[in-house]
Amino acid sequence: MKRVLENIENQFEMFQILNEKGEVVNEDAMPDLSDEDLKEIMRRMVYTRILDQRSIALNRQGRLGFYAPTAGQEASQLGSQFALDKADFILPGYRDVPQLIWQGLPLYQAFLFSRGHFKGNQMPEGVNAVSPQIIIGAQITQAAGVGLGFKKRKEDAIAITYTGDGGASQGDFYEGINFAGAFGAQAVFVVQNNQFAISVPVDKQSAAQTIAQKAVAAGIEGIQVDGMDVLAVYAATKEARQRAVDGDGPTLIETMTYRYGPHTMAGDDPTRYRTEDMDSDWEEKDPIVRFRKFLESKDLWSEEEENKVIEQAKEEVKAAIKEADNTPKQKVTDLMENMYEEMPSNLQEQYEEYKEKESK
Repeated sequence: MKRVLENIENQFEMFQILNEKGEVVNEDAMPDLSDEDLKEIMRRMVYTRILDQRSIALNRQGRLGFYAPTAGQEASQLGSQFALDKADFILPGYRDVPQLIWQGLPLYQAFLFSRGHFKGNQMPEGVNAVSPQIIIGAQITQAAGVGLGFKKRKEDAIAITYTGDGGASQGDFYEGINFAGAFGAQAVFVVQNNQFAISVPVDKQSAAQTIAQKAVAAGIEGIQVDGMDVLAVYAATKEARQRAVDGDGPTLIETMTYRYGPHTMAGDDPTRYRTEDMDSDWEEKDPIVRFRKFLESKDLWSEEEENKVIEQAKEEVKAAIKEADNTPKQKVTDLMENMYEEMPSNLQEQYEEYKEKESK
């Protein structure tokens, strides 16, 4: 049995296209992307890094509520999202707001989500997604159901869901991938292994050498990808999507990545469980720096272009937070009306009381 396990583990070598110097090390796996596609991916990563910096500042100013930093995970998040079609359905975790934004969620609504405002959870027409899941791993079983729905309808679309390495320790994770495998759901499960579930290192969560190998028990495809390499993430997701719509079943993708900031802005202190050496090692793998080097080697990117994206992001964040500020505040009666189509008799009296208070 030990040899069997070792043989399984040896099958999950990390898939990579660009090394840390931005050099192509797997020419055969290079995705078919135009120069404009490559530049657009870079624009999105730079924009998202600035959005993260501004969101952290807004949180510290008390202008945002719950916020989970994303710096370091741009390649994992945006490389996978860029591989999707508009018809695909995203079921994100709470760190996965960038994917929703690039799928079509207006930025001001992302800010309203952070504030707990109901309008931040209302996806615009044509944006196939649900609001970010706060309960760890719950979106995984939901994605299996959405993916099965696409299969039954014979639609050319998939469900894609995201969680962290901590989510892969939840019962919902195993139930979701097992159900998806058993019924051939058109789904892709992305586990962004940023090395720590809040503060618990991944090697304390599981004896398995990789999260990707857990696909074997569910009878589905599994792959471990360099999550700091946006081209590798894109290529793996694109192939997984095609397999799903072709009827070849779901895929589990483990992206090896790192969050540079705290788990959330709600008091987490990563210096208590991460070393400076670890932070430094991962900073050398920065997905934006790596991709910048690649594009510069092809004369596709410049400092001037990057500065334009940075200024655009700053201006759009400023406009979006202003729009969020101008959105009428959520009322208690809003909460009750959104919860119930018909108000229960035991709440009707409270509803009338709050309605009177809010009218003054």
